[in-house]
Amino acid sequence: MKSKVIDVAILGSGYGGLGMAAQLKRNNITNFQIFEKASALGGVWRDNIYPGAACDTQSHIYCFDYFPNLRVSRMYAGQQELLSYLQRLAQHFELDSHIQYDSEITKAVWNDAEHLWDLEIKNSAPVKAKVFVPAWGQLNKAVIPKFKGAESFKGAAFHSAEWDYSVELAGKKVISIGNAASAVQYIPEVAKVAAQLTVFQRSANWIMPRDQQIFSAEELDEFEANPETFFASRNHIHQMREDGFNRTQHGSDSQKEGMRIALEFLEKNIDDPDLRQKLTPDYEFGCKRILRTDDYYPALNRENVSLVTDGVAEITENAVITTAGEVIEADVIIYGTGFASQNFNGDLDIIGQQSTPLSEVWAEGAEAYLGLTVPAFNNMFIVYGPNTNLNHNSIVTMLEIQHQYIVDATKYILQNQVSLDVKAPIFTAYNDDIQVKMASSAFASDCSSWYKNAAGKVINNWPLNVESYRNYTQFNAEDYVVHVVTAHGEPV
Repeated sequence: MKSKVIDVAILGSGYGGLGMAAQLKRNNITNFQIFEKASALGGVWRDNIYPGAACDTQSHIYCFDYFPNLRVSRMYAGQQELLSYLQRLAQHFELDSHIQYDSEITKAVWNDAEHLWDLEIKNSAPVKAKVFVPAWGQLNKAVIPKFKGAESFKGAAFHSAEWDYSVELAGKKVISIGNAASAVQYIPEVAKVAAQLTVFQRSANWIMPRDQQIFSAEELDEFEANPETFFASRNHIHQMREDGFNRTQHGSDSQKEGMRIALEFLEKNIDDPDLRQKLTPDYEFGCKRILRTDDYYPALNRENVSLVTDGVAEITENAVITTAGEVIEADVIIYGTGFASQNFNGDLDIIGQQSTPLSEVWAEGAEAYLGLTVPAFNNMFIVYGPNTNLNHNSIVTMLEIQHQYIVDATKYILQNQVSLDVKAPIFTAYNDDIQVKMASSAFASDCSSWYKNAAGKVINNWPLNVESYRNYTQFNAEDYVVHVVTAHGEPV
C-alpha cells in the first residue's frame, strides 16, 4: 500500500510540538500531523505530576506571544495549570484532529530517491513527510542510576517523573535520592506527611527566592479586558531575565550579586550552621541550574527531615546504606535523579543521507546549526535541540523563535519543491563560534552538570541571551545546499 505523504511530521505534543503546529496553522500550512506516543498531549507537563510540580519561570513569559496565558492564577504556575494552557492552545488552533495518539515514531529514514522522510510508526501505517520536526525536548526520559542492590528493595520505589500516587507516604520512612530541580519541589510536600524524610544530596544548589505572586480576581479581569497590561508585565519580566543573563558570566558583578542574594537567602532560612554549610555550594554560581524555591529550606528545618551528603553505597530490602556505612531504613524510595538530558534523539533511529545514523554523527556529543539542523539530514529541524537550553530566561521564547524559523524554511521547501541540507562549513563555523563564546560562561566552569557531555563540552546550553539567539536565527536559504526535486521525487 502506498504511504500517505504529508508536508510536515511533528514528533511530540508538548510545548515544542504543539507550538510548532500552532505556528504552521497560523501560516496556513495545514497538511501536517503530530505523532504522540502517549494517549494524551502535554509532554513534561503531562508526565510530571509529583506533588508541588510547577514551573520556576514566571508564567507571563512561559507562554507563546500569540496565545498569552491571560488568566494564569499565579506568577509561578503549577503543573495542572500549564497542562490546561496546552490543552487550550490545542483547542484554539484546532490541533486535535492533527494529533495521532499512541503512535510512537520508531524509525525515521531520509529517502534519497524521493527526498522525503520515511517514518515507521508503532501501531500505525508508515508515513512519508517532506519535513520532519522532532520536538521531544531535553528532559523527557527519566534516569535512575544503577545502585547496588536496588532490585532487592521490598518497599515502593519510583522516579519523580513517574510518580505513583497509589503509594501512601503518610507515616512512612521516605528517602529522596536527589535534591535538584524536581526534588526541591516535591520534598516540601512529602515532608508534610512522612514520618521521616531523608534527603540524599550529591551537591548543594544555588537557590534564589521565588517570591510567589498570586493574582487577584481584579488583576486577572484587568489582564483579560486589557491585554496590554499583561504584555507590559511580560515585557518587563523578559527584560529583567535578559539582564539576569550576566549572572551566568565568569566573574561578572551580576554573578557576584546573584551569589550574594542566594547566600543571604540561605542564611535567612537555615539557622543550623552545620546544615547551612552542607547547603552552601562549592562551585561557581551558574555552573549548574540555578533553582528558585521558597519552600525547600524551611522543609529541611523540620524535625522529621534530615540531609545526607554521603553517597549511596548499597540498597537493601529495607534500607539505604551510605558510603560512610550508615544504615537508613526506608519504606519508600523516591528517585529525584534527573533525565537523559543529552539523549537528543531519544530511542529513535534517525537515518540521514547514505544511511548515516544520527546516533553515530552525535557519538561524541550532539551539535546542530542553530540547534535546529544537521548536515546530511535534509529537511529535519529539531525543536529544543543542542545548545538551545537556558539558565536565565524562558525556554518558551526560544521555542517560538525556532518555530518561526522552521515555518520560514518549510514555506521555502514547499513553495520551491526542494530539500534543504545545511552546508557543512556553515554548520562547523557556527558550532565553533558558540563554543568560543561558551568560554566566558559559568556553564563551562569546573563542575559536573547535565549541561555537559562526558568530555566536559557544554552541549545543552546557549551561551548568549535570548535576543542574540533571535538575531542568529533568521532563515537564509544560502546556508543550505538546495536540492530541487522533480515531480517524480528525483533530485535535479
